[in-house]
Amino acid sequence: MTNEFPKGQKFSFVNEVDYSSGGIVSKNVLKRPTGNISLFAFDKGEGLSEHTAPFDAMVQVIEGKARIIIGGIPHDLVAGETIIMPANVPHALQATEQFKMVLTMIKE
Repeated sequence: MTNEFPKGQKFSFVNEVDYSSGGIVSKNVLKRPTGNISLFAFDKGEGLSEHTAPFDAMVQVIEGKARIIIGGIPHDLVAGETIIMPANVPHALQATEQFKMVLTMIKE
């Protein structure tokens, strides 16, 4: 697979992606038919508009702060916190300050 992290080597998620002024940066960690793990860095004020996904997704905030809205309910997360977004439930994300997250999606 291309554009993935090397296997069998130690790394730190926080150091593997940099912020982009006014933008969102993403990097594949693993990409498989059964699911994906991706790393994201969001500049303050950036986000993802409301959408749904056909499978569960887990967000792990590794730096900074974000507001994640799931089914209309806002959840404020900080570094070290995790939330699972259920399949087929509308969700959105807003960076309340610069933040980085690991997104794990499991396909059924």
